[in-house]
Amino acid sequence: MEEPASPTSWSCPASSLAPGQSAKFSLRCADRAVEGFVVNHDGGFYAYVNRCPHAGTTLDWWPNEFFTEDGGHLICATHGAVYLPDTGLCIAGPCPGASLTPLAVVRQGDTLLVSCPRAEP
Repeated sequence: MEEPASPTSWSCPASSLAPGQSAKFSLRCADRAVEGFVVNHDGGFYAYVNRCPHAGTTLDWWPNEFFTEDGGHLICATHGAVYLPDTGLCIAGPCPGASLTPLAVVRQGDTLLVSCPRAEP
């Protein structure tokens, strides 16, 4: 499931991510390794750089665990910052108003294609 389509993009079957599930991957953006993740939230697919804007750490405490227990939000395991899954906006915790760095997600049939952001993360 984590086979890169090219150094600057990653793909997986959309059917492999049921609502409330996520997948981690690595991209090469502007000659830098970037860890990212994609989530299925209420049937929509959203991808972000796996880096908290407050602490600079990865969000997942356990591998590939990004959602709050109720599945309604994304959460940073380091300091408990809470983010909206569809925008990446921090709504609670130490960084309200900050946002996760989005990655482009395109659905082509059953394939999700995630690529580097326009600006370097």
